[in-house]
Amino acid sequence: MSEKAVGPGGAAPTVIDTSVAHIARVYDYFLGGKDNFPADREAAARILKGNPGMRDTCREQREFLRRAVRFLTRAGIRQFIDIGTGLPTQENTHEVAQAIAPEARVAYIDNDPIVLAHARVLMADQDHGRTVFIHADARDPQALLAEPTLRSVIDFDEPVAVLLIGILHFMPDHDQPGELIRALLDAVPAGSYLAASHGTPDFAPEIGGAVQAAYQASSMPCRVRTAAEVMTLLECVELVDPGLVLLAEWRPDGPVPADRQRITYAAVGRKR
Repeated sequence: MSEKAVGPGGAAPTVIDTSVAHIARVYDYFLGGKDNFPADREAAARILKGNPGMRDTCREQREFLRRAVRFLTRAGIRQFIDIGTGLPTQENTHEVAQAIAPEARVAYIDNDPIVLAHARVLMADQDHGRTVFIHADARDPQALLAEPTLRSVIDFDEPVAVLLIGILHFMPDHDQPGELIRALLDAVPAGSYLAASHGTPDFAPEIGGAVQAAYQASSMPCRVRTAAEVMTLLECVELVDPGLVLLAEWRPDGPVPADRQRITYAAVGRKR
């Protein structure tokens, strides 16, 4: 089965193969959304067998994103590049940032045309200030950074927050996630920030391995990494307190629940 969505920059429609699961739509299912297809739900069922708490993990990841954006906006950041944004949900990056600083500018990046189509409808219906959605692939950071729409919204002479939430563990080693991070941080000035989350086997090896295998069985690459491996990816920034911790432990709004998920790290770092 295939569908058509508006292509980048209003170009010709893009054909979408909905018979193959896509990470953004699987996450949409986990978060209770309706913008997913049978292949996505079948993949989600496999993943839930490996980690019955995956819905809670996705929820905690979204909550980490919101806390990180609030922290960054209050730290003076007014520009955000959100890569692998996924399908729109409540309290997106632009809503959180612009609630604190209406002048904040946000560029969303995703490689799923369905995400782009839904996002453009959402943005057309409401006044969101300077916010854009761009169809691009994080595996080609140079092309991403050269996007005219990105350059029209983001001033690379001023500090920028780069958000890599729930995307790095979908980049196997041959996709060179470290090179992506270096390219992005090389493009922004000192005082910029990186916020990231990353799946790990450190606390629950059986679950981490099962989730990785379930994604791979659904034709979605996945590579969970240890704390040492994640720290290597983040070596370009100086982590702010509390450093590399589990999702729910990063500057929580209240007490950290004892049943918090233990398969994903979170961190925010500042470029020196």
